[in-house]
Amino acid sequence: MSSHAPLYDLVSRPRRLRTNPAMRRFAAENRVHPEELILPAFVKEGISKPVEIQSMPGVVQHTVDSLKQAAAEAVELGLGGIMLFGIPETRDAVGSASLEVDGILNHAIAQVRAEVGDDIVVMSDLCLDEFTDHGHCGVLDDDGVVDNDETLRIYAEMGVAQAQAGAHMVGPSGMMDGQVGVIRAALDSAGYQDVSVLAYSAKYNSAFYGPFREAVDSALTGDRKTYQMDPSNRREALHELQLDLDEGADMVMVKPAMSYLDILRDVAEVSPVPVSAYQISGEYAMIEAAAGNGWIDRDAAVKESVLSIKRAGANSILTYYAAELARWYRQDNGN
Repeated sequence: MSSHAPLYDLVSRPRRLRTNPAMRRFAAENRVHPEELILPAFVKEGISKPVEIQSMPGVVQHTVDSLKQAAAEAVELGLGGIMLFGIPETRDAVGSASLEVDGILNHAIAQVRAEVGDDIVVMSDLCLDEFTDHGHCGVLDDDGVVDNDETLRIYAEMGVAQAQAGAHMVGPSGMMDGQVGVIRAALDSAGYQDVSVLAYSAKYNSAFYGPFREAVDSALTGDRKTYQMDPSNRREALHELQLDLDEGADMVMVKPAMSYLDILRDVAEVSPVPVSAYQISGEYAMIEAAAGNGWIDRDAAVKESVLSIKRAGANSILTYYAAELARWYRQDNGN
């Protein structure tokens, strides 16, 4: 013990609550639980075994069988949800495969739902970018511009097809104006009032989507600046949020997460419905690349990055680290 008298009388010593691991756990303001995590998963048509995604070490394009195994593991680990993305063998200008009952995504939804039942929330990406031969999130008009209202017609059909396949929740991610309202009306009219809509309310035109495009074998030409949000805009996110709420969104999302924590905080402070955030492919890839070069402590960085999303206000987090984080949680809590 030091014999030196304090320079002055310290009334508050915050370090008292940091003295050892037990004290730090006791005083922690935020924790990430497995049930708050959603695992994004890719399923590809026409492959016989999982295919590794080079820009996303540890993430694969699944076969239907390996996807079912991943879903079963997600249940066993106590994850909250699994979000499915389909990669078809054949694409066309209007994304026809997205509506086929035996198309890769709808088939995968049905198979996963049969595997896990109601033990985890089965979620499906509702967007055309994986299904179109031009890689855009909607159909193009004669001038090569995404036709908002014609795209909405297809989104409505996709929503019903995914609900018929067994999705508990659909996630319209294309940032078309009016998409939530059109999908909600279509689901209700078809008798799927209990299927939820997770609105990608604030989805930005980000430079960090690159690895995802490898993951879904994207055929994108051009960019998505005319429909995804401009990264310079902050107030606009609250406008988009309110529109989705007015159209019946059950949950809302901010995407990307780590580069838009200010937006996530803004949305979380005012949203009357649960808020999700997506730690996207580029954010994942940056951690993996830096860790692979020995520049950062990988496990610590993973935990800190996801905790930052929770701290900013997310009720649920889509992250490719979901299963790994759940295993760590189990180890740390002895179950």
